[in-house]
Amino acid sequence: MFGFLIFASMFNLANLITGSNMLCGFYAIILALAGRIDIAPLFIFLGAVLDFFDGFVARKIGVSGALGKQLDSLADVITFGVAPGVITLVMIVLGVDNSSLFPVEDASRVYQNDLTYYTYFQVSAWMQALVYDVPNNFDASIKFLPFVAMIIPLLSMFRLAKFNIDERQTDRFHGLPTPLNTMFFMFFPLYFSLNLDNWAHQGNFIHWIFDCYTIAGIAVVMSLMMITDIPLIALKFKNFSWKDNKFRYLLVGKSLIIILIFQLWAIPIIVILYLILSIIDNYTTKKYEVQS
Repeated sequence: MFGFLIFASMFNLANLITGSNMLCGFYAIILALAGRIDIAPLFIFLGAVLDFFDGFVARKIGVSGALGKQLDSLADVITFGVAPGVITLVMIVLGVDNSSLFPVEDASRVYQNDLTYYTYFQVSAWMQALVYDVPNNFDASIKFLPFVAMIIPLLSMFRLAKFNIDERQTDRFHGLPTPLNTMFFMFFPLYFSLNLDNWAHQGNFIHWIFDCYTIAGIAVVMSLMMITDIPLIALKFKNFSWKDNKFRYLLVGKSLIIILIFQLWAIPIIVILYLILSIIDNYTTKKYEVQS
């Protein structure tokens, strides 16, 4: 009977939702390596929804505790650490050489707009160069560049551990939250997937953004943002007054407008807006405290 109670407390509904979050991240990794970078982000988004509801369910059924908190962080390491790291690694691989996506002397494209085949072929070519020194477009030091993406799971792990022990993170986050960082990087595979059929007609800015060195640089900058000590807005409303939640309301309102106008581009824009509003909010709060 005692053993059954332990089993029931461990595998309660909230913890099972947390486990499902982790499985979403695991499946996203498999899909990304298999070339399905169009579907992998959808499982990340599903994991984010489950990550929100596990705490809500735990409070509703009265099972909040240390075990659930640890399971939540462990699941987040996979879904918001390893999975976006692997997906970003794949995007860096795709950014090394995409010449086959451009028509040559009226010839049809090699991959006939087949995203899965193209992505899987490029990842396979990278692995062949990396492991077996097969001569291809990933010769020399460029074959090590995709590993820069591993800074995402590495610093996500530190960010999640810091969150567990930092008692300041009640109404403010200190460092960019891992789910928000992950959402930012999901823009790249989604945009690439939706625009593969006219990639040759994308502007120079898009080609620069999706260059392997650009994505690698962004991965480093955004990952470092996770472990900074800058206070950022947490969408936790202790009350609904405008005075105490001005920047929260601005963030939510502007985000809804941005989504309607910019659609997929709303993902990176909202993350950047979040950082800007948080910095302004932090400066305003400090200025008010000094004056008081």
